[in-house]
Amino acid sequence: MTNPETHIITLNDGVAIPQLGFGTMDLAPRDSRPESHELTAQGVAAAIAAGYRHFDTAQMYANETGVGLGIARSGLPREAFFLTSKLGNGNHRPDDVRRSFEQTLAALGVEQLDLFLMHWPVPTLYGGDYVSTWRAMTQLVDEGLLRSAGVSNFQPEHLKRIIDETGRIPSVNQIQVHPYYGKRDLFNVCTGYGIAIEAWSPLGQASVLDDPVIARIAQAHDRTPAEVVLRWHTQQGRIVIPKTATPTRMVQNLASFEFRLTLDELAAIDALNKGEAGRRGPDPYTFDWIPSEASPKVGN
Repeated sequence: MTNPETHIITLNDGVAIPQLGFGTMDLAPRDSRPESHELTAQGVAAAIAAGYRHFDTAQMYANETGVGLGIARSGLPREAFFLTSKLGNGNHRPDDVRRSFEQTLAALGVEQLDLFLMHWPVPTLYGGDYVSTWRAMTQLVDEGLLRSAGVSNFQPEHLKRIIDETGRIPSVNQIQVHPYYGKRDLFNVCTGYGIAIEAWSPLGQASVLDDPVIARIAQAHDRTPAEVVLRWHTQQGRIVIPKTATPTRMVQNLASFEFRLTLDELAAIDALNKGEAGRRGPDPYTFDWIPSEASPKVGN
């Protein structure tokens, strides 16, 4: 079985992150019922058994408690895990950053978080001020409560603004990337700043798995289409956080490190890019959703 601990990326702040993690969005309904927390905990437990040690959650997923339960039940030490959570869109004011972050630590049952991301820039809210939000997040690093601070769904101008106004460069930008949606201009900007790219929806919500190009490459390597797409990501240096509730697929995803794609195969998958037509999900320039009981499931 592949050991994910041998596939590590060192971020620009020196923090080491496993390149392949486990996404937890919608492992269970987004609510506070014990039954939902238990479903999430069971999914996390299965992922731990498969070999995952990097887990990605978010305040807006309403599942941090379940993720924490699954990790606590493993019996493994805290330092065995890399834990990521993300700031909810309703918590951007500096005081709310700290309050909600402390709630995240309590829900996960940890004293320090490995990576905390601003989930969306929401530039149409808070008077367009996401800079003070970013400053409050970096203060958590300075105080030792957080190892690494990053962002999610940030576009080039969003990145430039927070860096220019604070002097603090995010360690990670978690963005939508898959074969039908490759934001090369954004990749180049992140690379220029030394920001690691982490792909959410790395399989395009399964939309790319039936593509004949990917199917042909998968057949050539005797691998699943999902393994091929994940290897396309990791060979190009991206962090990936696929989600599955199926134990056999958890193992297959980890096994994606066991082979290599040729340069021609990487280029063939790159050529599948459809630009904006391939995007699945909200537009970072306009997305302004804040969770409520009436609409608990929007976005990544």
